[in-house]
Amino acid sequence: MSAYGQFCPVAIGAEIFAERWTPLILRELMAGSRRFSQIQRGVPRISRNLLVQRLVSLQHAGIIDRRAPANGGGRTYEYHLTEAGRELGGVVDALGIWGYRWASKDISKEHVEPDFLMWALRRMVRVDTLPDDRVVIHFTFRRDSKHRYWLVLKRPDVDLCLKDPGFEVDLELSAEMEALARVCLGHLPLAQAVKSGRIDVSGAPQHRRGLYSWLGVTRFAAAAQR
Repeated sequence: MSAYGQFCPVAIGAEIFAERWTPLILRELMAGSRRFSQIQRGVPRISRNLLVQRLVSLQHAGIIDRRAPANGGGRTYEYHLTEAGRELGGVVDALGIWGYRWASKDISKEHVEPDFLMWALRRMVRVDTLPDDRVVIHFTFRRDSKHRYWLVLKRPDVDLCLKDPGFEVDLELSAEMEALARVCLGHLPLAQAVKSGRIDVSGAPQHRRGLYSWLGVTRFAAAAQR
C-alpha cells in the first residue's frame, strides 16, 4: 500500500471491500450463508478457485473466520463474519439500496441469472405465513428447458432443490424469467403477473391463494423508499 493509503482510512477500506466479487460474498455471509457451496450458489458467476482466493483474503484481513461446524459435520468448514465483518453490513446495505433505487428498473432477461434468482426468492419466502403441512412448488422458465427448481416449504424451513426431491408437487409455476425477477424486486405484483399471463400457476385452489402471501419481495424495496 502507498504512503497515502496507509494514512487514508477510505483507501484502506476500499482495498479490502472493493475487490471484485467481495461485496457479493459479504452479502451472502450477512444473509446467513455459512458453507462454501451456499456462498457459491449466491454468487453463481464466480469461479471456484477465485471464491477460494477471496475467502482466504477476507480471512487474512480479519473480516471472516473459518471454523469447523459446531455439530462436527465432517471436513466441511463454515465461514463466519467477525466483528469487523459485521460492521460492513451498513456498507452492503447502502450499496443494495442505491442499486435498487437507481439501477434495478432497467432489468431484462439478459441480466437475470436463474440460479441466483431462485436462491434469492428462497430467502424472500415469508415463513410465518406458511401452512402447517409441507408445500412443494415446481418452478420452470419459459424458453429455458435447462433450468428446473423445486421449492420445499415446511415451516420453519425453506429448501431449494435443483433435482426432484421426490415429494408430491402441490404447485406448478411457469414464468417469464424477467417477470419473476420483477416480482421479487417488488416492481410487479404477483397478482398482476399472473393476470397478464407472464406467470402461470396451477395447483389446488388453497395453494394458489396461499402463494400470494408466501412469496415476499427484496428487503431493499422498503428501505429504498424511506
